[in-house]
Amino acid sequence: MAADAYVRQRALPGFGGEGQEALGAARVAIVGVGGLGCPAALYLAAAGVGALTLIDSDRVSVTNLHRQVLFGPADVGLAKVEAAASSLAALAPQVSVTTIDARLGADAADVLAGDDLVLDCTDTWPSRLAVADACADLGIPLVWGAVQGWFGQVTVFDEGRTLRDVFPVEPAPDFGVCDAGGVLGPLCGQVGAAMASQAIVRLTGAGRGLVGTLQVVDARDGAWRSLPIAGGAGA
Repeated sequence: MAADAYVRQRALPGFGGEGQEALGAARVAIVGVGGLGCPAALYLAAAGVGALTLIDSDRVSVTNLHRQVLFGPADVGLAKVEAAASSLAALAPQVSVTTIDARLGADAADVLAGDDLVLDCTDTWPSRLAVADACADLGIPLVWGAVQGWFGQVTVFDEGRTLRDVFPVEPAPDFGVCDAGGVLGPLCGQVGAAMASQAIVRLTGAGRGLVGTLQVVDARDGAWRSLPIAGGAGA
């Protein structure tokens, strides 16, 4: 009999076989296959999510390699979505991976319709807002993360809460853009892994996760702070 790759997940209280079946039936979109999207995709594929859609228009650069863990030197110049799909196929060949080599904008709702959950791993505000607005319109839970310098953030937008409850006015154009400053590779992994955990919690019904709470971490002292997010269906 073949070994059960998910036996340690099934053993979790509140997870079990039903949770694994929920993951296997889930369709998840990851928008942005960079410092956050790479570790998030790795963990979701390894966990047994049935179908992943990878959305990104960038090519792999040498400067990506210290934090974008799906890529190696041989991938430089390739489309990120294709290089990522190849890495995920080696890790979890049973997972269906669809690639979209494009940047989402006004078409975001059309592209994301039919997904069960979306992870926003982008690093520009036009993309973030386009994805957030589309998920709000479609009623799809959105796991959101960001990294800038030594700081990381993660939350889940659902139950009437949206990105615009946290940032009602779009920040300055260079806020949160990796090319505008330094970024710590392991911090991207930390936030990306947290995003994957939140996605699994929502998909399996194991809990509400970070809905209504923004978690902020400073890598220099390792401390996480919890900030409440106003809004929501009961506001």
